[in-house]
Amino acid sequence: MSMLIPILIAAAIVGGVSLLIGLMLGFAGRIFYVKVDERIEAVRAALPGSNCGGCGFAGCDACAAAIVAGEAPVNACPGGNVEEIARIMGVEATAGVRQVAYVHCAGTCDKAGQKHNYYGAPDCRQAAMAPGLSGKACTYGCFGLGSCVKACPADAISLVDGVAVVDEEKCISCEQCVRICPQHIIGMRPADAKVEVCCSSRAPGKEVKAVCSAGCIGCGICQKQCPADAIHVVDNLAQVDHDKCTGCGACAAKCPVKIIHLL
Repeated sequence: MSMLIPILIAAAIVGGVSLLIGLMLGFAGRIFYVKVDERIEAVRAALPGSNCGGCGFAGCDACAAAIVAGEAPVNACPGGNVEEIARIMGVEATAGVRQVAYVHCAGTCDKAGQKHNYYGAPDCRQAAMAPGLSGKACTYGCFGLGSCVKACPADAISLVDGVAVVDEEKCISCEQCVRICPQHIIGMRPADAKVEVCCSSRAPGKEVKAVCSAGCIGCGICQKQCPADAIHVVDNLAQVDHDKCTGCGACAAKCPVKIIHLL
């Protein structure tokens, strides 16, 4: 019995201290409680959750807080559910035209020439700094080493036959792939675009044909065929004005190297 008393006293002390600390924490919680706007969680749920940073904020939580605070528009996140966010915020949706990434290169393994084998690190940025680049004969084309694939938070890019390809349904418009590509061949275009030029080479036509059978030769036939004045050859490369393009397909039909693709 004499040994039990110290144990009971110790248990009472520990229990009392725990109760006191609990009461103090509860009291402090009431005093210092900061009410969280329920809209933040609702807006956060309408964001993709990839924390890609494409909106300019540290992540989806920061973006949601900024939208609710009025520091960012409801369409701050390119991949968010703008209509739902606008409903939560009680404003009119201003989504605009959704943008998706597009790889301006069709130099697959069977079309692009190879000047040597590349044995360096599987990273496009490192290959861009190495003598001879990636090994492909075209210095403008996709290296095919997958830096954009690794950078994409939505798993929207894959390598197909040596060239990066974007899955438009998965693309969240974060532009991470655009920023990481050392060749600058990935760009953003409207999701409802009708045609696109699948090449980035600005070399003269003779040089292009020597290294790739799927490169733009700057012949200007597409420019002459377009009834809407929506495509022009600039620096040996055909470029589409999506605002003017009607999607008639005349440029794609007449392109001798078939690098103007109907989307």
